[in-house]
Amino acid sequence: MGNNDGDSGLAKMSVLVTGGGSGIGLGIATALAAAGAHITICGRNEEKLSSAAAGIEADNPPGTVDTVVADVTAEDDVVRAVAKASERTGQLDGVVACAGGNETVGPVTQLDVDAWRRTVDLNVTGTMLTIKHSARALVTAGGGSIVTISSIASSNTHRWFGAYGPSKAGVDHLTRLAADELGASHVRVNCIRPGLTRTDLVALITDGGPVLDDYMANTPIARVGEVTDIAALAKFLLGPESTWITGQIINVDGGQMLRRGPDFRSMFEPMFGADALRGVVAP
Repeated sequence: MGNNDGDSGLAKMSVLVTGGGSGIGLGIATALAAAGAHITICGRNEEKLSSAAAGIEADNPPGTVDTVVADVTAEDDVVRAVAKASERTGQLDGVVACAGGNETVGPVTQLDVDAWRRTVDLNVTGTMLTIKHSARALVTAGGGSIVTISSIASSNTHRWFGAYGPSKAGVDHLTRLAADELGASHVRVNCIRPGLTRTDLVALITDGGPVLDDYMANTPIARVGEVTDIAALAKFLLGPESTWITGQIINVDGGQMLRRGPDFRSMFEPMFGADALRGVVAP
């Protein structure tokens, strides 16, 4: 059940969570509402957002949940989402830029250019637009916190994952850039790099098999991450305990960053063939 006393550090804060309708974004939004924050979740699917909001509210959290349909790659949509998140209290206090995804898998020699561009647009441009417009509101309010969501794929290569890793590396650098620029206005910008985290999107891996086995072999704390692991750090970075922390890229991955990325050969070799995985393209 929800904690009706809230969390003194986050209670009454207004926070926008992009990509808040599912997965890690939903987990973060749920935790923030339970801590008493006023949450606005945005995404492209109205039905998914409504279902997510109903799920959060069913636990009777002390915080509130609003929804706004928005595509983070469309600037006008981002402007609307930021405005919506500011309505209840008259200002914005924090943002979690979680919207992201990947439309490209397979050998680099066979990547679809349009899918590459859509992935980069979603992960990099979408995060940029979220920072651009939320930072304006936070600066006006006298400060605040932005948390971006990257991936271990930005620090450890994930072969045959196409644009995902490179675009998340762009999120990492964008975080540092924004933190450097916005610190003078007391706006902090930090990034979380999740490792393999249990969500519907990666159920094919977390349900078991050789890919999961390889993940565990390369993870010192050998378990699958939970959305609550990511949400715990997001709460800290949004709250008052972290007011002198900015520009940080923090892996929440059980230590996998110390070793190597996963081996997806067993998944992709049947799809593309062994030769294709090493770059061979049939004439």
